[in-house]
Amino acid sequence: MKRELHVFFDYICPYCLKAHKYLKELIPDYPDVTIVWHPCESHPRPDRYGPHSDLCIQGYFYAVDHGVNILEYHERMYQAAIKERINIENIDALTEYASDLVDADDFRLSLQLGTYRDKLEESNELAFEHSGVWAVPAYRIGASKLDAIENVGVSKVQIRYILKNPCI
Repeated sequence: MKRELHVFFDYICPYCLKAHKYLKELIPDYPDVTIVWHPCESHPRPDRYGPHSDLCIQGYFYAVDHGVNILEYHERMYQAAIKERINIENIDALTEYASDLVDADDFRLSLQLGTYRDKLEESNELAFEHSGVWAVPAYRIGASKLDAIENVGVSKVQIRYILKNPCI
């Protein structure tokens, strides 16, 4: 029977990036687990704490709807936000950075029109109002949950534990 691991994350979070790498290493050992991705803003507007990831997250929903490889999209957005530090709040810069993964003109237009803004808000609400997330990355599987410790994150051991023991 398939189990769902719900992963709450933000592309601007270095702890999410680290945990993403751990999860990619671990998940092949758990073929019965399907990952359900929930991007959410750790600091939504108008909060002013570093760059805002709202466009990256809206782009995620575009990518899902257009059959883009989601793991490649994740890698690209983490790289843009954390490693390359491009201006992810600029639609043209973000579009150019993702242009080999998406139809650039359509992607840009989608971000300009806010096509996925409602999905972004729904994902934030799911995380913070319905799933009890207080820091990202956060994981939910069965009756179990794992939340990051702020400014610490989660360990590979913790992720492995929740995958092995989903009902504890």
